[in-house]
Amino acid sequence: MSRNFWRGFWRLADPKISLASFAGLFLGTCVAAAHGLIDWGWLVLTVAGVFCVEVAKNAAGEVVDYDSGTDLAVQEQDRSPFSGGKRVMVDDLLSRRQTSAIATTFFLAAIIVGLIIVLFLDARVLSIGLVGMALAWYYHGGSIRLSYRGLGELAVALAYGPVIVCGTYLVQRGHLYAPLLQASMALGLLVAAFLWINEFPDYRADKQAGKKNLVVRLGLERAAQWYVVILAAGYLWLLLTVVFYPQARGMAWGLAGALPATFSAWRTLESGGQTGRLIPAQVACLASFVLMALGSGLGYLLVAP
Repeated sequence: MSRNFWRGFWRLADPKISLASFAGLFLGTCVAAAHGLIDWGWLVLTVAGVFCVEVAKNAAGEVVDYDSGTDLAVQEQDRSPFSGGKRVMVDDLLSRRQTSAIATTFFLAAIIVGLIIVLFLDARVLSIGLVGMALAWYYHGGSIRLSYRGLGELAVALAYGPVIVCGTYLVQRGHLYAPLLQASMALGLLVAAFLWINEFPDYRADKQAGKKNLVVRLGLERAAQWYVVILAAGYLWLLLTVVFYPQARGMAWGLAGALPATFSAWRTLESGGQTGRLIPAQVACLASFVLMALGSGLGYLLVAP
């Protein structure tokens, strides 16, 4: 394999963006650990399956966004470490055929991992796995193209919230847990907020290419206001979870993420949509949901009922 191939693959694996899925895995694992011993073999398989879906989704998205022209339309001044796609084809790191092959290979790998869990551990994992695969595939691909129809943000909230968090817990404990489901919804909103702010630098390119995500539909000014609402809703949801479920009081440590979220909200409102001014807000949003997952997970584990 050429050096460019591995550079391109590294971009598709994208550790920065993968933090969204690993945050959910961490939260689900911590709560599961508070309720019993962790089966590390099944946990490793769970992590591997989620990682495969992540790479496959990113690769499939590259093909769709390249073909639609949105990646090609991103101007240099609108590039950021979190926006503009992975650009593996734009930068000639991977061919279209290679990128499609990576997407197919990793989707198949994720299916194999899922079937192993279903056949040898718990058939109830099948339904949540099918939902996760459908959201990953239809986010960019198929006839639905959720991210092009203003439904991508909802898909991300569901996938990176309840699907990953509760799926991880289900593999370990064999059932669902109400306080964790509520906390996963809060995390899902915060990860959706991360997608939301990452759509700002791509606004002009997405609009030109007909990618009608919610930021394009609302316009930058109104989208900035809704960004604040989404962040606030995420932390309010977590706060209400702690209030209504006394056994989840340790999750209150996840509210620490509200500090970088507040900065991110302020910075976004005063940025005027300028990418250079938005990058610190993107970093703060990333720190926000990571802190929320770390605080909620470790807090629950240390103050387990």
